[in-house]
Amino acid sequence: MHMLRTSLAFVFAGVAFAQFPGLTLPPSGNNQKAAVVQYIGPVRVAIDYSSPAVHGPDGKDRRGEIWGKLVPYGLFKSGFGNGKADPWRAGANENTVFTVSHDVVIEGKPLPAGRYGVHMIPGEQEWTVIFSKNAASWGSFFYEESDDALRVTVKPHKHEYREWLAYEFTTRKPTEATAELQWEELAVPWNIQVNDVDDIYVSRLRQELGSVPGFMYQGYDAAAQYTLQSGKHLEDGLKWADQAISQPAVGQVNFSTLSTKSQILAKLGRQEEAQKLMDEAIKNPTTTALEIHQYGRQLLAEKKTEEAMKVFQLNVQRNGEAWPVHVGLMRGYAANGDLQKALEHARKALVQAPDDLNRKNLEAMVKKLEEGKNIE
Repeated sequence: MHMLRTSLAFVFAGVAFAQFPGLTLPPSGNNQKAAVVQYIGPVRVAIDYSSPAVHGPDGKDRRGEIWGKLVPYGLFKSGFGNGKADPWRAGANENTVFTVSHDVVIEGKPLPAGRYGVHMIPGEQEWTVIFSKNAASWGSFFYEESDDALRVTVKPHKHEYREWLAYEFTTRKPTEATAELQWEELAVPWNIQVNDVDDIYVSRLRQELGSVPGFMYQGYDAAAQYTLQSGKHLEDGLKWADQAISQPAVGQVNFSTLSTKSQILAKLGRQEEAQKLMDEAIKNPTTTALEIHQYGRQLLAEKKTEEAMKVFQLNVQRNGEAWPVHVGLMRGYAANGDLQKALEHARKALVQAPDDLNRKNLEAMVKKLEEGKNIE
């Protein structure tokens, strides 16, 4: 059965053919099953559907005869099923099914997590997209408005020709996406948003730290780092940072764990504690030259040039000629306006460059400094 609008005899044949339990048979009308999945942050969104073609089963080209004809505008009374005028099934054969793992907002309206049958009421200027709590019907023949979980109104737009009906996610962002039905020369989009993505992530982190990741300090450290980056749930992050440092049989005192906790304390406004802990982090015996260097770079990014210079000088005291000590001194002197000293250390760093990428970057910096220009 290729579309909702078919003869009653073929409807019965299609239902029996496609749904006979225990048998694997070709899809009715050769409308192949398809699916598309998109994650919006941690939220899984899936659309399962059957895909009719513009060319009919008999090979007839129906281009220009899909919208308003094969798929009539408004509701259509087929005379089958519940006997009511029905919307379009938004595909072929069984319900098109929209599944979402968490609560979302569709076109500004809330839709709880769940599995929904998708139906549409086409119009020349506007379409109604319906999400039904009944996701197990054959097409729209048994559609009941009382099963509606949500209705939204959207505007279709012209689209490049598509022979096979398809669903795509045309906009993808960390907290939203646009799902779109595309067929023939028309597309019907609807926006999906996820509120409180950070709450979902943190909820999952709480659960996951009760399994394998909770037996490694890196798991707690990574979870704490997430809260630092998001700027939310910092109290959870502080608890995880403490566990990364001191959880029995798991915690480790190193630059990563100490600096993570320090940064969270700073975000919470506890500056004195944060600085004391960062001093402990950079002086820890296991802290590497690269870790000290990266902290100095962080201070430069924060425009704390004098503090950064002290960190780069500490690195030379701790690690001598090790890479990337001279790179840090080059950047520190340059940030503080001493281009001659910066050039001196740039030349020393160039000799030590461990790979072509660093070598080329340093060559460019040496050239700029030789010309009396500051580096970025």
